[in-house]
Amino acid sequence: MLDIALLSWRGSQIAWQSPAGMRPVDVFAGGPRAFERGFGGFLNTCGFDHIRQPTDGLPLHGSAPFTPARLMDSGENWDAEEPLLYCEGEAVCRRQGDPAYRMRRRVEAPIGGATIRIRDTVEVIGPDPATVLALYHFNVGYPAVRDGTEVLLDKGRVAGPLSIPETEARAATLHRAYGDWADCRVVSPDCGPAIDFRWRTDTLPWLQLWRNLRPHSGVLSIEPCSIGRLTDGANEPSLPLNAGEARSFAIDIAFASTRYNRQFRGGRGAQV
Repeated sequence: MLDIALLSWRGSQIAWQSPAGMRPVDVFAGGPRAFERGFGGFLNTCGFDHIRQPTDGLPLHGSAPFTPARLMDSGENWDAEEPLLYCEGEAVCRRQGDPAYRMRRRVEAPIGGATIRIRDTVEVIGPDPATVLALYHFNVGYPAVRDGTEVLLDKGRVAGPLSIPETEARAATLHRAYGDWADCRVVSPDCGPAIDFRWRTDTLPWLQLWRNLRPHSGVLSIEPCSIGRLTDGANEPSLPLNAGEARSFAIDIAFASTRYNRQFRGGRGAQV
């Protein structure tokens, strides 16, 4: 899916790494929870026919994760107003008789900067209308996640200060994002790295948080997603797109030292 595996900031590893390493997984042949055997690295893209818990023959987080992508272009652009590195690619998610999708992705990193930009377009390429659901599974580990780490959404605290290790995995929580762009910060104490996730809320109006900070796990997942969740855990209804129609998603990730982010602490964010 042209996802992001290793990622470091000023010598500190940001991405959580699974003890199993990076491994290809067939989310259908591997059983309804095959995603849990393969996820790791900084980003796993989930969707597009389904997100969240397995249901109606659809696996955990849908059929998109671990789909091979085709690299279409990559390089550097020194003539742009903001010189940058970039890569572009596409992945096709299709099984005969099921909804079919093409995701086109562009990833940009300004040269000498501290930002990654992800721009996706997901098109329905099958003959029938289909819903387009998306969940971006960003996985953060030590040292970005440590004792005292907080998660802020639109300047309100939605998790933490964390005390690590925890004795059990936590159930996912869902938080509504407001404004044209959501702003979610993972803020570490002392001089640890701080991560600022920003995303467009017209197509990603929710933040889902999940963590397993028990010994030998230690992962915090920041998950911008396209749809809410009912009280029984099922996805809210979503209107399908017609064949040939597409939905676009935009996410920016910026990195800084914690000392520049302390002014954003305080308050509590809305929780659903």
